[in-house]
Amino acid sequence: MTAARETYTPALGHAALTPVYDAAIALMTRESVWRRAFLEQIAPAAGDVILDVGCGTGTLALLIKQAAPDATVIGLDPDAAILDRARDKSRRAALEVDFEQGFASDAARLADRKPNKIVSSLVFHQVPLEEKRAGLAAMHAALQTGGALHVADYGLQRTRLMRALFRQIQILDGVQNTTPNAEGIMVRIMAEAGFAKVVETSVIPTPTGSISFYRAMRKAGGAQ
Repeated sequence: MTAARETYTPALGHAALTPVYDAAIALMTRESVWRRAFLEQIAPAAGDVILDVGCGTGTLALLIKQAAPDATVIGLDPDAAILDRARDKSRRAALEVDFEQGFASDAARLADRKPNKIVSSLVFHQVPLEEKRAGLAAMHAALQTGGALHVADYGLQRTRLMRALFRQIQILDGVQNTTPNAEGIMVRIMAEAGFAKVVETSVIPTPTGSISFYRAMRKAGGAQ
């Protein structure tokens, strides 16, 4: 691992804020609304192998496991402190989720787990453009042919109000990393990573800007 890849943007932009991450996300993002809608888009089912990239404290991974107890759910995140919280939440909920430490760009090493769905929420707006591209490429490499990618993240901020509200996120996570998302780059770089049928499926306004849902497929014929 290079020195550059040993760094990452902590939850809420600062490691000191990690203990209040779950409460802040609930307050700042209308979490109960968009998480429920995102879970419906993912449609977890028995037999699925679902990789949650940038799983954070495990909220989405645990919701997926709760909705589909016979699915295999794997969480991937570079932050050891966050993963400790995720494992503790998993134990308390009596839900079996496999949490692994790693960046989005490490997702390819989980290809042998044969995920047919890869999900990610509130991750890509935080990372530099080159890491957005590297993460999506690794996720494409990990995903089974015919599998689906589902992303929920801050996307194109279409109105003056949403752009103003999104400045709160830019203060926390940095203007340079967050601006490409706000300008609507996600669909383009997902397609550049090799995904097919890339679409923005929903846009949900929140107190910190609009969150977009994206869906894409790993087309047949690509290298595994």
